Amino acid sequence: MSDIQAVERDRFITAMRQVASSVTVVTTDGAAGRHGATVSAFNSLSADPPSVLICLRSDSRIARAVVENGSYCVNVLPDTCSDMAGRFAGAQDAELADRFDGIDLVASDMKCPVLAGSTAFHCTLGQSVEQGSHLILIGHVTQIFEGGASPLAYMDGRFHRVLPH
Repeated sequence: MSDIQAVERDRFITAMRQVASSVTVVTTDGAAGRHGATVSAFNSLSADPPSVLICLRSDSRIARAVVENGSYCVNVLPDTCSDMAGRFAGAQDAELADRFDGIDLVASDMKCPVLAGSTAFHCTLGQSVEQGSHLILIGHVTQIFEGGASPLAYMDGRFHRVLPH
């Protein structure tokens, strides 16, 4: 890896701000407790078998909890939930002891919390790969909850709505 000539960090960040991504809240529950965090690095990986990947900061509580619990749920937020994205990003942590306080959850048989209105992918952790400051977590999709709403997007430091062209 040391032979690779990387671009400058600031230039990389500036370019990545021009890339839109869906806004998700990753939730987990189990022996390591119930946790949730806003995450923009989420993608489908394969349909055979159905799998997705997320990227979490290696030293974060959510990364440690997902790895220990062995499962997670990716909640793709509807475009009306920018406030929920802020909450799970930590914007209200000083006022709230639990990010889930007052949040509507879907009654389901999924092990990890499903946020009302979201399209959710419940995953069993398959593999994790460390890359720089982050963990790439590959999950095998075991259940899906279809929320049916248009997704919330994030680009250039702001939330956006996805509109048909």
